[in-house]
Amino acid sequence: MLAGAAFALMLASTPALASDNSSSSDQKAAPQPQYPNATRKEPKLDLKDSKEQKALNDGLDAAQANDKDKATQLLQPLIDNSKSKYVQAMAMQGLARVHALNNDLPGGIDLLKRSLDNGLLPNDAYFQLELELANFYLLNQQYQQSIDTIEKWRAEGKKETPESYATEGEAYYRMQKYPESIAAIKKAQSMTDKPDPRWTQLLILDYNESGQKDQAQALAKQQVSAAPTDATSFHNALSLDIQMQKYSDAIALMEQGKANGMVTTENDYTTMAKLYLNRAQDASTSDPGPDATKATQVLQEGMSKGVVKPTAENYTLLGDANMIGGNNSDAAAAYQKAIPLSSNGEPAYKAGVALLTDNQFSAAKSMLQQAINKGVKHKGKAYVALAQANAGLKDKAGAATAMLDAEKDPETAAQAKAWLKQAGVGN
Repeated sequence: MLAGAAFALMLASTPALASDNSSSSDQKAAPQPQYPNATRKEPKLDLKDSKEQKALNDGLDAAQANDKDKATQLLQPLIDNSKSKYVQAMAMQGLARVHALNNDLPGGIDLLKRSLDNGLLPNDAYFQLELELANFYLLNQQYQQSIDTIEKWRAEGKKETPESYATEGEAYYRMQKYPESIAAIKKAQSMTDKPDPRWTQLLILDYNESGQKDQAQALAKQQVSAAPTDATSFHNALSLDIQMQKYSDAIALMEQGKANGMVTTENDYTTMAKLYLNRAQDASTSDPGPDATKATQVLQEGMSKGVVKPTAENYTLLGDANMIGGNNSDAAAAYQKAIPLSSNGEPAYKAGVALLTDNQFSAAKSMLQQAINKGVKHKGKAYVALAQANAGLKDKAGAATAMLDAEKDPETAAQAKAWLKQAGVGN
């Protein structure tokens, strides 16, 4: 799976409130407004109580510091009791953050809407909260509301930012409107010389899911080249190579990633091993040995580090790698480690086949009988192998009995009938 590109909830810092309303000569000049061309008229603040001002500042600071209890203790009384609509609006914003931290996005959305509807927020705070509301909608999977809010913010605030287009791009992506998402993300990237790498990841997802896989792959390769040690970029490019069945490209990427320290998880190691085995078994491969050996080495390295866990699946994969590479005894040993960990007889069947290939007929017979008793997918094939083991032990009766059982399975019926006819068994 391609790595997701959902953005984390990042609430902007609340505007600093003046400690008092004095106009002393040493007071710093007021900052330039962020929305100088806004259509919304700047309201006059109604903050008069210095104690409320301090409680509001402390509450907003606590919210910014993720101190939920302190923020709630300071801000809720202001929302309930303050006579200043400005104080109430700003307190609602701070408490909306607390709701978000408590995974209560609907509660946070309600507070932000009430804060915006209050009417007494200065423009800088008002439009900042509107963007926050768009992010809340996005995270609450209300994608069209998020887009509508951003478009309203642009229309009234007369401002554009790359981040606003990126948020819009993700909302369109979640709605599976890929052309619109691509346009929004490209717009975001064009507005800054330092675009967020997550925007490129989202663009890769857009291209991939809209069927433009070549463009997705090319972009993923570019991202890996630009950030060779970024795990998300690495895994996105790898996933696309595998989806497009470009296994040699995937192997080259994994080898490069391994050299850069990117192969670290159990899935990384087993995926790399499976890619080697896939190429080893390719019809165009004249010698499967080298790639099978690489698969074995990767798995053994992962196991020695404790990253690749001792599971039935992993031991079976190690057995397969050895078997394809012609190391039958090592294959049998790996399969036998999988047997007690497996709920079925598949590892025992594979161990029996590996032993049979090495002419260890007695050990093979034991494994194959165990496999049949425990349950295998291809029961007929297990009986055919058991017949071959009995034949190797010069047990003609045992071989015939096994072939008669193999005849009952449609998958091996024809093969068993031919053998039985040649051996003069039955009709």
